[in-house]
Amino acid sequence: MGLFKRNPFGHILFLKKWLIRIAGVMTHKRYRGFNELKIEGSDVLRSLPDKKVLFVSNHQTYFADVVAMFHVFNASLKGRDDNIKNVGYLWNPKLNLYYVAAKETMKSGFLPKILAYAGSVSIERTWRANGEDINRQVKMSDISNIGIALNDGWVITFPQGTTRPWKPIRKGTAHIIKRYKPIVVPIVIDGFRRSFDRKGLRIKKKGILQSMEIKEPLEIDYDNESVDEIIEKIEYAIEQHPSFLKVIPQKELEAMEQLNEKRKWEY
Repeated sequence: MGLFKRNPFGHILFLKKWLIRIAGVMTHKRYRGFNELKIEGSDVLRSLPDKKVLFVSNHQTYFADVVAMFHVFNASLKGRDDNIKNVGYLWNPKLNLYYVAAKETMKSGFLPKILAYAGSVSIERTWRANGEDINRQVKMSDISNIGIALNDGWVITFPQGTTRPWKPIRKGTAHIIKRYKPIVVPIVIDGFRRSFDRKGLRIKKKGILQSMEIKEPLEIDYDNESVDEIIEKIEYAIEQHPSFLKVIPQKELEAMEQLNEKRKWEY
């Protein structure tokens, strides 16, 4: 690799590699030490092509979720089966790995700016800004940037656009799928909300079992399936379809609703 070789977004790959290495070493104990991360299906990752893969996942914190995925993805590509033992797998990390994040979040401090350089495709949210509900047009440059990232490698997105559970899937995700026709891989995570604060930077509680299940790619008819049909497939795949609420005890539902309301005011 040339010392100043850049990716399509102008990021120097040598610098990005070292940022991922350092961040990986600093965060490893968050998933294998202070807390444990149970992984299922990481072998799916090794069967995927090097580019044009879109990962869709539920969302629980701003940063801890995606950092865990960087660990799991790189460990799997180095031959690890459902474990992230020995952080040496990050010595030569996958550099064409990106994640979609809100632009205002990635500009909210020094650490988010570093994490943005490590792989963020920053977009302007159309439904919320500066803590207020809004309604604005999608920027076509944001859509194009996601397409650029897909054509270069793997992209992680959280299609609900929020860390609160049971919120609807944003239609933009389905439009991106229909337009760029990536392989779509669902991921279901849990435990991160109990382990970390909302930003995912501060450890809130130790001894929590986190989980990450990587599922087989979705079967999608890109030309004939509607946006709503694709959205419904994603909702079921990441276990955020309203029907899943029926199997959750009422007391837990009430507690989740109270937590969501509290976070709404904090946000």
